[in-house]
Amino acid sequence: MMNWFKNIFRKSPDWISEEDRLAVITKSSKQVSRGVFFATVIIITSFLPVFMLTGQEGKLFHPLAYTKTFIMIVDALLVITLAPVLISFFMKGKFRPDNANPVNRILEKVYEPIIRTVLKWRKTTIAINIIALLITIPLLKNLGTEFIPPLDEQSILFMPVTLPDVSNAEAKRILQVQDKIIKSVPEVDKVLGKAGRANTATDNSPISMIETIITLKPKSEWRKGITKKDIVTELDAKLQIPGVVNGWTQPIINRINMLATGIRTDVGIKVFGQNLDTIASVSEKVKAALEGTPGVSDLFVEPITGGKYLSIDVKREELARYGLNVDDVNQVVESALGGATIGNTIEGRQRFSISVRLAQEYRNSVERIQRIPIQSASFGEVPLSVVADVKFEDGPPMISSDNAILRGAVMFNVRDRDLGSTVKDAMEKLNKEKGVLPEGYFLEWSGQYENLIRGKQTLMWIAPVVLVIIFFSLYFAFRSIREAFLSLITVPFALIGGAYMIYFWGVNLSVGVAVGFIALFGIAVETGIVMVIYLNDGMQQLIKLKGNSSETITKEDLREYVIHGAAKRLRPKLMTVCVSLFGLVPVLWASGVGVDVMQPIVLPMIGGVLTSSTHILLVTPLIFLMSKEYELRKYGKLEVHDVHH
Repeated sequence: MMNWFKNIFRKSPDWISEEDRLAVITKSSKQVSRGVFFATVIIITSFLPVFMLTGQEGKLFHPLAYTKTFIMIVDALLVITLAPVLISFFMKGKFRPDNANPVNRILEKVYEPIIRTVLKWRKTTIAINIIALLITIPLLKNLGTEFIPPLDEQSILFMPVTLPDVSNAEAKRILQVQDKIIKSVPEVDKVLGKAGRANTATDNSPISMIETIITLKPKSEWRKGITKKDIVTELDAKLQIPGVVNGWTQPIINRINMLATGIRTDVGIKVFGQNLDTIASVSEKVKAALEGTPGVSDLFVEPITGGKYLSIDVKREELARYGLNVDDVNQVVESALGGATIGNTIEGRQRFSISVRLAQEYRNSVERIQRIPIQSASFGEVPLSVVADVKFEDGPPMISSDNAILRGAVMFNVRDRDLGSTVKDAMEKLNKEKGVLPEGYFLEWSGQYENLIRGKQTLMWIAPVVLVIIFFSLYFAFRSIREAFLSLITVPFALIGGAYMIYFWGVNLSVGVAVGFIALFGIAVETGIVMVIYLNDGMQQLIKLKGNSSETITKEDLREYVIHGAAKRLRPKLMTVCVSLFGLVPVLWASGVGVDVMQPIVLPMIGGVLTSSTHILLVTPLIFLMSKEYELRKYGKLEVHDVHH
């Protein structure tokens, strides 16, 4: 009985010595760590051009770039330092071969016939890939363009503009009517309207500009099937008030636009010139030309004429007759209309001026102002009309200038269409119009479109920089131009899935999508490196068995060992792909603030990972085999690059 217990708890002798086990771990770590290290370095370097973005796009994506870069730097160091140590601690005992794992067996049974078919039908496989790649060109050209995916701020900013000479009482009445109509929509929670400028020097809004912030109820309380776009459309239909031009935006983006470009809508056409009346005339012509353009909504001209000014011109000859001077008239006008300070009041630590002026009923019309009395030493009281002409005159409600040149603006928002194609159509319509611009006057497109052009120009030279960086990183990893090209060729095929994904998801091309593609290229190359490492390992095994000569190695041998390198190590390649996918796919079903910005970044990565991994598993072994057959035929031996050290 005692012997039986001893047999149960007796430690079985190790099937491999400790020295051999550590030697195997060291060899395996050298084989994989180099490739994974350089793959991580490639992901880091491919993302560095994101730091070249400036303006709004730079502020938005720099935190993402910093976070990813720091994480990947630490990851690259851990791959070559901590990972082998952890493997030596935890990988002990007997290990089953790959084919003992049922998942691995199923994957190999499915994959091996497919790769054999691909290697047999070479031209067909390459043709299908090239056709799929060519299809993406018109696909990408048909996609709309925008600057940055619009962030849903969970609230609406209603910015209508009325006539410049609107009275305070009328502006107040319009504001109250609008707020009441807005509150009648079931999804609206709170409404706060403001006419004119706030108590700050940074807000130069005239009384004719109304700002109404609309906060919405939680989406769970909305009517079934309704969206924020539907709510804006419904509100716009209900708020058609004569003399008021509606404008719809969001609070945060509106402030950013106004600070960055001076335009409070998505797009503004700045009209520059020397005369305000001519600028107003040109602006009206521009507005007329743009009316009816698909996607253009809330179209209006920034008022630069139509303001009312009370003009009091002193009659100097009459002043002399009554023994008065200009200062006497100015002092009366200032104190009666503007208010004269007569003292201060102190309330705690605060001081306030006390001003006195005529009551409103004595200064609310030209006739009453003309009857304001002025005290004359010789003639007693005389009315203001005797010594001055009092009348209303037209003038600019507000004078705007850019770079010391007077400017007006035609503004519009883009709705139910992408920004890029809307502005393109608007430009074409405007260019067809004759006689819009007199000599000395010019136009400038601004607003979000200005940012779109800047972002596009930056990305146009960033993309080639990314590819050059990736290529040189691959060259240093493999020390071979051919091997570097073999891994880099996965990049355009990663583009296929990304293009299809954003097309069918209905996403416009933007800086966010471009950042997603930049991140995708690094991931695609990483998987390609892992495949090339194992294909080279297969070639090492073949040379070890048969020698490195065209006399001993046949085409059939090459094909079998390429299949062996591709199929026998299928699990680590699929794990590389799955880790990327499992981390990204949940974003597709996420909801809440920020999702509409994150999805355009993630979509090309998900689609690209799927197509690039398919290309890597099927086409990379084919191209590798063709290159090795070429080497064997031309040089009489294989150029196998040492991936172990």
